[in-house]
Amino acid sequence: MSEAVTAPVAAAPESAVPARPQPSGYGAPAAHGATPVKRQVVCFSFYKVMPEWRRLPAEEKAAHKLAFAEVLTKWNKPGEFLSLTYSTIGTRGDVDMCVWSIGYAVDELNKMRSELMATPLGGYLSTPHSFLAMTKRSQYSIDREDESEGEGRGAIRPGGQKYIFIYPFWKTRPWYLLSATERKRLMDEHIRIGLMYPRVKLNTTYSFGLDDQEFVVAFETNFPEDFLDLVQQLRETEISVYTLKDYPIFSCVRLKPMEMLDRLG
Repeated sequence: MSEAVTAPVAAAPESAVPARPQPSGYGAPAAHGATPVKRQVVCFSFYKVMPEWRRLPAEEKAAHKLAFAEVLTKWNKPGEFLSLTYSTIGTRGDVDMCVWSIGYAVDELNKMRSELMATPLGGYLSTPHSFLAMTKRSQYSIDREDESEGEGRGAIRPGGQKYIFIYPFWKTRPWYLLSATERKRLMDEHIRIGLMYPRVKLNTTYSFGLDDQEFVVAFETNFPEDFLDLVQQLRETEISVYTLKDYPIFSCVRLKPMEMLDRLG
């Protein structure tokens, strides 16, 4: 998979952080008189609960869940900071849940995660995987009516879909040595196939220098079969030879915080 294959989605966005105007190019300054963009900071944190926690009395576990959920609620600030919660029970062996946070400052993200880990439940959690990224305008035109949304404007707009599929992504070094014309030719096919699956919404974020991966991609959908077919078809594209790594893949079920926590046991 690659950057900028965003398909339109019918579901209305929830109380996500609002989009703001985005300049063109690699961090280019805003045009004269325009409002400078404020890129979003995005983090996907995956947690694994220790077996000892599941053996605690039910009343103690309930109190732990409540304290954890209270931190998530505290940090849901409309227009400033948003967290979505997902269960990975049964879909991954190394993680049990995911917290996807979207904000505007790394320091705020750091404080929020610190508060989560300071709860009683946090003492029983490990973090096998965590991906940090930021939004920015894609270099490639998607040519669709709602291109102003999503990563095209420097802001993520989560939809209301039940499932999300998340993975880090790296391209090969030869990809970056190709001419802009050749990269656009290859991306045009990639984008064309992505638009054949309108029930799958892609959120692309960028990690260059922030984390180990180059991109983090998160596909939202109510139809896992569409995502499977999309990925299989993209494996056959010419651009796929420039994929260095696109795993691990996390299949997640979106739930409200307490519902996600109840599935821990």
